[in-house]
Amino acid sequence: MPSFGASLTNRNAAAVLRDGLSRVTQGDVAVDCSALVQVDSAAVAVLLAWQRAAAGRGQALALTGVPPQLAELASLYGVDGLLGLAPVAAASLPEHHHRH
Repeated sequence: MPSFGASLTNRNAAAVLRDGLSRVTQGDVAVDCSALVQVDSAAVAVLLAWQRAAAGRGQALALTGVPPQLAELASLYGVDGLLGLAPVAAASLPEHHHRH
């Protein structure tokens, strides 16, 4: 399982990307994101690269424990569906009640 500790940002993205790609090419497509507390757009880019690598093997990346900040970034960039994440906007909007 690719791992990245508590942060996945521009500072460590290159190393995390390489580590994850080597694991994905070995068939390890389960990614536990629950330890992440600091993310930026680089995290989305890394996950997309891992997803492409997994797809090239006929597999799909399996993300678990995705923190809200990462899910919101993926949604903002319109790639939440590519990463297998439920759209955040729909899940976080309050229900509207209509009066007749």
